[in-house]
Amino acid sequence: MKMTVYSWLALVFLVVIFGYNGSFAAFTPPDNYLIACGASQNVSFQGRTFVPDSGHSSLTLKTGTSVVASSNSTFPSPIYQSARIFSGIASYRFKIQQEGRHWIRLYFYPVPNSGQNLSSASITTVTDEYVLLNNFTFENFNGSYMFKEYAVNISSDTLTLSFIPSNNSVTFVNAIEVVSVPDVNFPDQAFTVNPRAPFGGLSDLAFETVYRLNVGGPLITAQNDTVGRIWENDSKYLHVNSSAVNVTANPASIKYPPSVTPEIAPNMVYSSAEAMGDANVASMNFNITWVFPVDPNFRYFVRVHFCDIVSKALNSLVFNLYVNDDSALDSFDLSSFTNDLNVPYYRDFVSNSSLESDTLTVSVGPDMQADITNATMNGLEILKISNDAKSLDGLSTVENLLPESPSKKSKTAIIIGSVIGAVAAFALFGFCYCCLVARKSKTTNQGHSWLPLPLYGNSQTITKMSTISQKSGTASCISLSSINHGRVFTFQEILDATNKFDENLLLGVGGFGRVYKGTLEDGTKLAVKRGNPRSEQGLAEFRTEIEMLSKLRHRHLVSLIGYCDERSEMVLVYEFMANGPLRSHLYGTDLPPLSWKQRLEICIGAARGLHYLHTGATQSIIHRDVKTTNILLDESFVAKVADFGLSKTGPAIDQTHVSTAVKGSFGYLDPEYFRRQQLTEKSDVYSFGVVLMEVLCTRPALNPVLPREQVNIAEWAMMWQKKGMLDQIMDSNLVGKVNPASLKKFGETAEKCLAEHGVDRPSMGDVLWNLEYALQLEETSSALTEPEDNSTNHIPGILTPLEPFDNSVSIIDGGNSGTDDDAEDAATSAVFSQLVNPRGR
Repeated sequence: MKMTVYSWLALVFLVVIFGYNGSFAAFTPPDNYLIACGASQNVSFQGRTFVPDSGHSSLTLKTGTSVVASSNSTFPSPIYQSARIFSGIASYRFKIQQEGRHWIRLYFYPVPNSGQNLSSASITTVTDEYVLLNNFTFENFNGSYMFKEYAVNISSDTLTLSFIPSNNSVTFVNAIEVVSVPDVNFPDQAFTVNPRAPFGGLSDLAFETVYRLNVGGPLITAQNDTVGRIWENDSKYLHVNSSAVNVTANPASIKYPPSVTPEIAPNMVYSSAEAMGDANVASMNFNITWVFPVDPNFRYFVRVHFCDIVSKALNSLVFNLYVNDDSALDSFDLSSFTNDLNVPYYRDFVSNSSLESDTLTVSVGPDMQADITNATMNGLEILKISNDAKSLDGLSTVENLLPESPSKKSKTAIIIGSVIGAVAAFALFGFCYCCLVARKSKTTNQGHSWLPLPLYGNSQTITKMSTISQKSGTASCISLSSINHGRVFTFQEILDATNKFDENLLLGVGGFGRVYKGTLEDGTKLAVKRGNPRSEQGLAEFRTEIEMLSKLRHRHLVSLIGYCDERSEMVLVYEFMANGPLRSHLYGTDLPPLSWKQRLEICIGAARGLHYLHTGATQSIIHRDVKTTNILLDESFVAKVADFGLSKTGPAIDQTHVSTAVKGSFGYLDPEYFRRQQLTEKSDVYSFGVVLMEVLCTRPALNPVLPREQVNIAEWAMMWQKKGMLDQIMDSNLVGKVNPASLKKFGETAEKCLAEHGVDRPSMGDVLWNLEYALQLEETSSALTEPEDNSTNHIPGILTPLEPFDNSVSIIDGGNSGTDDDAEDAATSAVFSQLVNPRGR
């Protein structure tokens, strides 16, 4: 039987009486703009106060002509009583206190008696990077008013929101919200359902809320949600109404675990659900299905909320979840993840809606082997994901829709004129200098030219220059005076090297794109990473990878040979690593298992590379994506750290951290960085601790099909480490083949890396010391006693080198300031560098 209006009212009454779980503090957004556009006074709406746009101290309104419209007519709600109308391109600029993801909420209602026909007005709205609305009009809309909610990651101290009318028309907006989103609300990674695989880079994408349902419960307004969201009832989306029955519980009975807070969903969502009803079908194994109209040209982020308020005992509710008829969860035993009833839980997925259909379906149904035939769901969120054009509405980019203003053009002309004058003067000096260099040069064969990275990708100019240089074998004075970013390949060279990206040469697929084995005409082996135009990693990662690796030379960092930026292609070219990623030697392949000594040497090599990043420059470099797939092995199994697309320059001397949006890979993310968005070198140390446990246990960092306590390798392995029983979960191939003293030191090192707080973790130099010590223990007689807690104790008979770490070879500035051999010497001496400098810097 469906829930009655009175039942819903009773449920709302319970929320008012009991409130939310008292163990959580209310979220206070650093940025909280509630703007009533065109209003002359404050407007109260859903328990919040919206202020006029004309008098806000941290808001700038830039426009040509504006009209405040109001009327005594009946309005949908107070927020729609006024509007700001624009006859030309206009923008609001908001000061942002804290970078990160923000809600952008827009309210539209064609106010009558405004002097304009707003129903026919064309509305196009863009941010600095993303298109939110493109050519929307109420003439084609089935509704009298419209509310839109977006989640956009803001990486600067301002947000510009522009409104663009079409030719000979006006545009308008009634109200705007720009509000900070809690860090926990949006992950960087989810799982696709077909095929089942991690989908990363969500932090770089924008979202539009399409559906947000309180399944089995009443409407929840922004006033009753901890972060101002609206949850509607699900009944109109049910494929068969009689297939579901409402189930409710006291909202105060909901027991939030540490991993779920009311910011994920309020307890009103978890205290109501739909369970299987009487579908009037022959088989009781039917599914409850919700059907949603969607735009088939976009991907969708799907979050499903569960809370077992149905069962009387644990492990009695086992069911399946489907997204677009693809299995998302099989034989899902909710209580095995929550370990109790009435405990909230959620899962995230990424799904493409079918190209043949404009609908997306979500279903739950019983498991065929379950003792009890039932299935349930408490809440559902479906968000559209921005496309390659950084748009949530069509294929036009911000650059296409927002023409350059005359003032900007005039400034650009002045700048260009100044630059031309400076370049002309410099060119004369450069010409003389080049002539002098040419006369002094004893060789004429300069090989392939090295050119600077263009300011923007796919530069026509640099492509032409590189082509000319490649053919002539000479470099211009400009390229010689620029910082070397590596060899610039033509796209034809890339095609020749990879046999036109032959799939038989495919080495792997990553977040940036596909990686192919390549061979140059001289026989040099390459690894060619071709950017995928649909990838979440784009120009920013392309530039970062080139700029980072072109400055670094170290035996334990993968060398960047060059790149290609031609024909709308972004291609990175690296040295070829014959034995591929470390992960492929741990699990998932038929490769022979690594010995314990090999594993220690690989971990030591990777630690050397990371220690060099953290300490080898005036300002440290934080990798930010340390994992077993980013540690590559050459033909001699020498480990090298790879993939610098997410790397970040570390804090300055007078700073403790870098404030930045969370990026990385789930399972390896530093929990402190995730919570506080404060990045330090210790974030890499945590990720490396996960790698150590992965090397020992040969299983993924996250495995959601395992029992709850085993899903996260860091938590699971730490539990055994604290018992002193790490040998119980180690790779079976190592049993009986590891010196117990070496294993103990290895476990202690990993435990220190995985400390909850960064201040309690060691530096990479200390980690390196301990791993070298573990290797020495392994190589010595098993009769040795176990290591003491003091990591500076060395094994008798083994001398400890005390050479200083030479920073002079760390950064390549212009020419070659150091060779690979120099860097390796520095890395070797760096193993014990903390004896010279305890801070490791």
